[in-house]
Amino acid sequence: MGSKKSTADIVFITGSDEASVKRVAAETASRLAPGADAFGLEVIDGGVETVDAAVARTRDAMQALATLPFLGGTKLVWLKNVSFLADSVTGRSESVGAVLEQLCDLLEGGLPAGVTFLCSAVAPDKRRSVYKRLAKAGRLEVHDKPTLSFGAGEEEIIAWVGQQARKAGLDLDGEAVELLAARVGLEPAQLFAELDKLALCGRRITARDIRELVPATRESGIFDLGNAIFARDLEAAMDTLGQLFYQGEKGVGILLASIVPTVRNLLLAKFLLVRHKLRPPAAPQYFSGDLARLPASETDYLPRKKDGALNAYGLGVAAKAAARFELETLQAAFRACSEANRQLISSQGDEKVILSRLLITLLGEPPAVRAQGG
Repeated sequence: MGSKKSTADIVFITGSDEASVKRVAAETASRLAPGADAFGLEVIDGGVETVDAAVARTRDAMQALATLPFLGGTKLVWLKNVSFLADSVTGRSESVGAVLEQLCDLLEGGLPAGVTFLCSAVAPDKRRSVYKRLAKAGRLEVHDKPTLSFGAGEEEIIAWVGQQARKAGLDLDGEAVELLAARVGLEPAQLFAELDKLALCGRRITARDIRELVPATRESGIFDLGNAIFARDLEAAMDTLGQLFYQGEKGVGILLASIVPTVRNLLLAKFLLVRHKLRPPAAPQYFSGDLARLPASETDYLPRKKDGALNAYGLGVAAKAAARFELETLQAAFRACSEANRQLISSQGDEKVILSRLLITLLGEPPAVRAQGG
């Protein structure tokens, strides 16, 4: 058999997102060599720490590529989890660099018919000639972590989570995407694991599904409480408050991390809507256009993101929910937040009781109390 040169025979899967690289590489191997036995699939572990091991594994891969498939069939050679393409002591070794260049020469010269090469590597040094040669030799798939930082705004994080869900073929409603974003943040490994779990539902995913199937963290609990306030759902707010205390959260932390920012945004949004006779936005992202048309003096006191930009999305969420509240109710609630803070820091009463009373002031009497009174 002669050799042939085809980019379809070479696949290089790489990037800074370790979870994605490993998952996609495994899926690709299964697709390229479905049900392969020992003769149809040869896996060479490239996750090594020493120069000698890196040289040996690369040579193993070259030998496997030069060996014809058994009985004229097909064969996949997978150099898996390569660690020595990174900017490390091993990766910078001249011996390792030399043998990797030899591997590239072999690939560029063409593989034997029926032989396919798959290489997967996390966080490679893209400046090296070996990386560039591997990238050009066949099909390159780059799976980097999201460029968003932890200072990114809610809108960017939600958009990223929604994009990944769509790529996974899942249908999530808007509230479900927001809730999932709050529970996984920018953790690709956790997100993919949760998406795999949600795929078992076999239908459109709702916020209720997310609450039942995706574990709550401290951060997502804080989000859930704020979301319950926006929805003016006292029962959900009380349940979430109880869960946060059960997880060991302190009253001051709950107040300042969730209740105060939520009430503040509601009050600011409601004030702007009333003062400028604005309609609540159909979606949070649309409120930025309304804010942009206001004089600078009307927006210079509004909350900002870490980069100094106006947190228009957060205010948009509040503006969309503001129709559920009267301006006077929100003003009274903001004053009540200050009083609750004073009581908490001076240890004047049970923390859960203080915050429960605050939520009742904002959201109304519990259903049981209304029933008794009516």
